[in-house]
Amino acid sequence: MPDRILVPVDGSPLSKRALEVACDEYGTAEITALHVIDPTEPGYSIFGVEYDPSTAPRHGSEAWYERATELADELFEELDALADEHGVSIRTETVVGRPDREIISYATDEDVDQIIVGSHGRGEESRLLLGSVTEAVAFRAPVRVSLIR
Repeated sequence: MPDRILVPVDGSPLSKRALEVACDEYGTAEITALHVIDPTEPGYSIFGVEYDPSTAPRHGSEAWYERATELADELFEELDALADEHGVSIRTETVVGRPDREIISYATDEDVDQIIVGSHGRGEESRLLLGSVTEAVAFRAPVRVSLIR
């Protein structure tokens, strides 16, 4: 049974489902929800958040990072409530960087036993079964990776 579980989250339904699976199957483990703010993406790396460059802070500015952090905090409030519904307490962390690299780095640095990640497939008929971040994590992570679809 793994002691430390990492669940990368971006607010998408599949990342929330991955957290639910972690809570249901590994509720006694230390579960960390990790959100990565991608500085190369004009949006805020949060699923469903509208990004309007005409009204949003300039991409990469201090105000942009503050807004990205606020959105991550809002996401974590939602995820904390989700974990509470399952009777589990979670840790939350935000890092800045390229998502696949940051997820793998975090797993290595924090001695994570398993990563549970939502797979952003493009449909059943598609040859592309995983999102690019999920694919990179699945093939390069130093620990077991469970994909949630």
